[in-house]
Amino acid sequence: MKDINKKTKEELMQDMKPSGAYLDDLAGFSDILGTIKQAENAAKELLIETSSMNQNPEIQTLTEEVKGKSKDDKKNDNKNVDENTPHFSEVESEKESEPEKTQEELLETLDELIGLDNIKQNVKSLINFVKVRKLREENGLPNPPVSLHMVFAGNPGTGKTTVARILSELYKAIGVLSKGQLVEVDRSGLVAGFVGQTAIKTSEAVTSALGGILFIDEAYALAPDAGAGNDFGREAIETLLKMMEDNRDDLIVIVAGYNEPMERFISSNPGFESRFNRYLLFEDYNDEQLYDIFNIMCSKSEYVLTDDAKEYAKEYFNKLYEERDYNFGNARDVRNFFENIVTVHSDRVSKLEGHTRDDLTIIILEDLEKAAEM
Repeated sequence: MKDINKKTKEELMQDMKPSGAYLDDLAGFSDILGTIKQAENAAKELLIETSSMNQNPEIQTLTEEVKGKSKDDKKNDNKNVDENTPHFSEVESEKESEPEKTQEELLETLDELIGLDNIKQNVKSLINFVKVRKLREENGLPNPPVSLHMVFAGNPGTGKTTVARILSELYKAIGVLSKGQLVEVDRSGLVAGFVGQTAIKTSEAVTSALGGILFIDEAYALAPDAGAGNDFGREAIETLLKMMEDNRDDLIVIVAGYNEPMERFISSNPGFESRFNRYLLFEDYNDEQLYDIFNIMCSKSEYVLTDDAKEYAKEYFNKLYEERDYNFGNARDVRNFFENIVTVHSDRVSKLEGHTRDDLTIIILEDLEKAAEM
């Protein structure tokens, strides 16, 4: 047998040359590709030859078998990527299949939140106000112009985003908004670093929120102090105000942040003062509410505190509340403390031999003391 490495180029080409009239000149195929016209002619010949071959029943059967196998292989390949990770279409399908919550269910979810009594009452009053406006409209009665854009003022961790999400679904449930989604952004989601790009970036963010609520956290960062120079935040504000006016029937904007900076932010632009005339003040959680939030976190993760650990936690949150300052994080501080406890607990339990279920669930005083020092 002749060594394949020693074959001439012509012999190799002959071995590789398939049958079929349209391939007789394959050796000169590189010349065919020399011009577009020649390539088109080659494609036509290939189409004609393939069509004639498909008239053969045996070839048709073989082709169908190959196609079927290719489809099965493709399905298996997709499955092997990650069986636990749904594809985009599956995610959309699951999202669409989820039943929408009713107004009663959403109000119940609102009531279950710790504290926020004044916020809950304001939201309920706002929903009643909107419902009556729709009833008047249905009965041919006039309604005075009103703005539903809002200011959420308060320290971090007081539930502003959570309430905004519930409110967006409530507005969808009573027909004020067409979609009811909540789009969260901050300055970085609206402002670009070059001239002309901020308007585009802001427009994209607003467009994604149409039919729902655009929630702008730390919105005061868009309006820098006087003398800050040519800041692109002003361009974002101008674009935002125009799009709010153009889409006032199917868009609600909520601006959020610390109380005093938000007051300065609203007063910095006449357009804001006329549109954001509803203020919801989110007060800090007191020590008992902080402890309740902590207990909910423990319960959801099936952690149980010993009696002395419970007493320590109460004292810890009392001190946290009494000594709070401008940077007080409310529920965020609670979560940080809880996560530190879980870390300390894991370090302790990992050193034990023959773990029991109690070892994995019980939090002791020492865990809290070490977490407080972190």
